[in-house]
Amino acid sequence: MKFLEEYRDPEAVAGMARAIRRTATHPWTLMEVCGGQTHTIVKSGLEALLPETVTLVHGPGCPVCVTPAALIDHAVAIAARRDAVVCSFGDMLRVPGTRRSLLDVKAEGAAVRVVYSPLDAVALARKHPDRQVVFFAVGFETTAPANAMAVWVAAREGLANFSLLVAHVLVPPAIQAILDGDGCRVNAFLAAGHVCTVMGYADYQPIVDRYRVPIVVTGFEPLDLLEGIHMAVRQLEEGRAELENQYARAVRREGNRLAQDRVAEIFEIGPREWRGIGEIPSSGLRLREAYRAFDAAERFPIDEAETAAPNECRAGEVLQGWIKPPDCPAFGTRCTPDHPLGAPMVSSEGACAAYYLYRTTEVQA
Repeated sequence: MKFLEEYRDPEAVAGMARAIRRTATHPWTLMEVCGGQTHTIVKSGLEALLPETVTLVHGPGCPVCVTPAALIDHAVAIAARRDAVVCSFGDMLRVPGTRRSLLDVKAEGAAVRVVYSPLDAVALARKHPDRQVVFFAVGFETTAPANAMAVWVAAREGLANFSLLVAHVLVPPAIQAILDGDGCRVNAFLAAGHVCTVMGYADYQPIVDRYRVPIVVTGFEPLDLLEGIHMAVRQLEEGRAELENQYARAVRREGNRLAQDRVAEIFEIGPREWRGIGEIPSSGLRLREAYRAFDAAERFPIDEAETAAPNECRAGEVLQGWIKPPDCPAFGTRCTPDHPLGAPMVSSEGACAAYYLYRTTEVQA
């Protein structure tokens, strides 16, 4: 398959790893901000191919993981209504809220449906006008166009029984929050290629200029990631801080303007709470006033409650790259995919889940 097998070629991977070892003469810490990239790194054993001078840490690149427990609780409360159907992608069902998950209330008889597209939820609302259909809209910029399109279609069809529970987050403000954090040790970032496929990568330039950190837009296969690491390390060794694009086969600087226009029509930027991190200004999307009638949070208000992760859960530190999952004392013992203390252990893009699944995996180029 073109652009897949050749990016997993063992000889090419080994060659790129050698190039990194030749280039890296100083200690550098790099952060990827994408759960899919994290899983490739851990599953393929890429860290074992790097020199000791290059350390990879994993950022808040899993949108499921950073969705606040309060929003999970809100989705659970809506699902418990007799007249409601909550639709979601499958990886949200087992994410713990304060006390229960969507899977828990589904087991109790609530109408919780796994869908493959927000337009599936629109179709469900069209088919069942007597039910309130809510789509749990979680994701980075990558999934925003499809969710915007769902609202656009529902508005034009007059589907008053469709709404979104919005939990969209944006990557550039998260990177800035990490850089502004106390004791930040990240020297360069690997930016998620799928986000940039939609939004382009011009928004990263002010971060590069202000903080003097290299940012390399990177793909998702082993060779993509190693090449992105090599590009970042080469910049650091040469004293440069630039915005580069490793994923040129899929990403253009301007991104997908049609998708951006649809997102901008439906959503506006606002503050967003990040699970384990706190509120980050201008880091989320919310429905514009013209489409606020499709906001499930306003249509089905609930009393806000104080929520907190279990005391021994260190997901917030994992999400900010302060520690790696195995550094958490609960990892693999009191916290497993079957009994997660935090979202990174249960999400298909979570760093804790990656280390749990692949911690004994040999290099799989």
